[in-house]
Amino acid sequence: MRTTKHGGAQLPRRYGRIPLALLAVGVVVCLAVALLGRGDAAPDTADVSVTAAKASVPIDAGTADATTRATRPRVTSPPPRRTAAAASKPPAGTRSPRVAPSTPTPSRRATSSTPRTTYTESLAGRIKPGVRYRGVATAYEAADGNGACLYGPADDMMIAAMNETDYESAKACGAHVLVRAANGASITVRIVNVCPLPCAPGQLDLSQEAFAKLAELSVGRLPITWTLLSPAASGTISIRYKDGSSQWWCGIQAIGHRNPLATLEVRTANGWRKLQRTGYNYFLSPDGSGCGRAIRITDIYGQRLTIDGLAVKPDVKQSTRVQFAQH
Repeated sequence: MRTTKHGGAQLPRRYGRIPLALLAVGVVVCLAVALLGRGDAAPDTADVSVTAAKASVPIDAGTADATTRATRPRVTSPPPRRTAAAASKPPAGTRSPRVAPSTPTPSRRATSSTPRTTYTESLAGRIKPGVRYRGVATAYEAADGNGACLYGPADDMMIAAMNETDYESAKACGAHVLVRAANGASITVRIVNVCPLPCAPGQLDLSQEAFAKLAELSVGRLPITWTLLSPAASGTISIRYKDGSSQWWCGIQAIGHRNPLATLEVRTANGWRKLQRTGYNYFLSPDGSGCGRAIRITDIYGQRLTIDGLAVKPDVKQSTRVQFAQH
């Protein structure tokens, strides 16, 4: 096998006349150039290794490339989402615009201590002011006008029984509703009774006297719409203790209120106590707490009336001098 000995290589004949010193200088120059060339290659290798290292780092969501990542902090968790409430806040340093209340504040007071206000969803229950309800009207023999609300005989037979769903455990008792028939006739009735199932939501069972104002009784079922009213003409409210009431137990009822009643409270040694309403339209104090003391009633508009000086007189209707404001 042929080998090449670099150290003992002989020069071609055409270089034989070149002085040995000059040849030595040329060899040194060539070696220097070779060494410089190898030194230039080192930075290129370093750059490639750095680039490869960057490419191995996971890319954060929303970043464009490795260069962008190198100039911004790495996000280890998603930023918090703005809620609708936060989005509606004005920027820092700015004043919020003044917004007028959704309902005007009336200047007239029903009593010296309680301002007139607007109703709230929690107080109104199922039957709400300003809402038109659709259903059918039927008729029943109302006799003397007494019913599940236990108001007693009615002075005016323009009365009705509310379907059990909208009756809502006596919340509808005493409400005045304007009933309109498809033929254009209308009548205002007061709720004094409940119409049990199968009476459907929206249905009103009118006294025969009231139904006759809208159509012939032979019609049977009459399509209607109805809305809650706050009537202009109304007397004062009366309070009645249920028969059997005493200082140990009592049931209290309000009669003749212009607007539907939301709550009834009695004053106790520990302050006002809200009584539970029954389906027969009395508010009960099972341990006698507050019986015979001051009574506070609130309508669905939030107006409160305080009644003092009523003794426990079972089954006696005691008149007061107060009434809820008209809405």
